[in-house]
Amino acid sequence: MPLGLEVKNIRKAFAKRTALHDTSLTVPQGQFVCILGPSGCGKTTLLRIIAGLEQPTSGAIFLDGADITARPVHQRNFAMVFQSLALFPFLTVAENIGYALSLRNYDSREEKARVNELLALIRLPDIGGRKISELSGGQRQRVAIARALAQEPMLFLMDEPFSALDAELRDHMQVELRQLQRALKITTILVTHDQREAMTLADIMVVMADGVVQQIGAPAELYRNPANIFVSSFIGRSNLLPVKVANAGNVVWGESTLSVKAVPAALKSGDNATLAVRREGIYLAKDGIEASVKFVRDVGGRIELRLICQNQELLASLDPAQWNAHARSESVHINISPDAATVLST
Repeated sequence: MPLGLEVKNIRKAFAKRTALHDTSLTVPQGQFVCILGPSGCGKTTLLRIIAGLEQPTSGAIFLDGADITARPVHQRNFAMVFQSLALFPFLTVAENIGYALSLRNYDSREEKARVNELLALIRLPDIGGRKISELSGGQRQRVAIARALAQEPMLFLMDEPFSALDAELRDHMQVELRQLQRALKITTILVTHDQREAMTLADIMVVMADGVVQQIGAPAELYRNPANIFVSSFIGRSNLLPVKVANAGNVVWGESTLSVKAVPAALKSGDNATLAVRREGIYLAKDGIEASVKFVRDVGGRIELRLICQNQELLASLDPAQWNAHARSESVHINISPDAATVLST
């Protein structure tokens, strides 16, 4: 019997729009999956259908091989952390975490021991007696996670859980969550619009747009080998160059022939295509394509350049030593690394 969650051909239609089109996804047991996409792409609708808070128009949800599409929320043994956290303000931290345990008929001694265990797990062992209003944003986030874990869920669902936190605290909580998930080996699905967050957390990324899954895979795979122009633009920032296919290993951009790692088999010599080039894939060289420097931004670990090359604006991200070695000139020559360039159908 297969282990994990399977979303099979899910469609969700509302009165005036279709939120999901024939969506399928497999989540292996113990994996961390991030569903990523812009607002309105259908990612929260998909999460709500998995949770049982919405019913699909068609399609099915399977858990460990069993069809749970019509199973009520309270019978799924899933835990969910909402964007609002939904903690009970009139209860203490310990009472919030213990609420799920009381529903499972834990006696008071067992409940207290489990609450203390969970507080230690989220590295807040001494706040059980505090009110929710006395906690910082990060502490509330951890308490919400602990309360969800108290249910001992088969699946842990999270909807934009860190969006209200400042950047530094958000980064810290992402690392904390990832370490916790790895330690507990709980199958987790997190919805986010933040590609950096998804790259940090995910074993598997699911990129969505307009209710359609665009690509599924490991973060590094999606970054290095995007399936289409949308994924290339949404995961990181790519320069999109209009090119013509020369052969299986080369394309022509303007007056220049560029080497690429591969050309899709569906594209033939002379076909129009788009070359997606990562910013770090552009480097300075003595011999290359001439470009003028329009703007320079020093962000510490990298130098970001805005270039004009062959009548097109490009963004490049350089090591500071490379920029300094070229005398910070207003006119440079560039090359493009084949490993950072992906040929896509236009």
